[in-house]
Amino acid sequence: MPFVELDTSLPAERLPPGLAQTLCAATADILGKPAERVNVTVRSGLPMVLSGSAEPCAHLVVSSIGVVGTAEQNKGHSARFFDVLTAQLGLGPDRILIRFYPLEPWQIGKNRTVMTFL
Repeated sequence: MPFVELDTSLPAERLPPGLAQTLCAATADILGKPAERVNVTVRSGLPMVLSGSAEPCAHLVVSSIGVVGTAEQNKGHSARFFDVLTAQLGLGPDRILIRFYPLEPWQIGKNRTVMTFL
């Protein structure tokens, strides 16, 4: 069950229509998970500084069970997420930062229990 959170200083009107759905499909493909399990949040127009600069930028946080736990996995994921984000947001790769967080099933609650028991 991947969670993807995109924070950007770009105003909402500069984001492509359907960006959340595009990120959902891309995440499913990149992480090899069904789109029905992917959760996406997009927050725009935020005051942000990346590498000391307030120029337009974005932070992507990717959290998931089992597929973001190693440097090797995340190197491949990073390249593919950067391709999506640079194309969708019109930002250079130096204005995007991605953070990966591995999750355990007991850390996600769903249907009045946790994923461990589903």
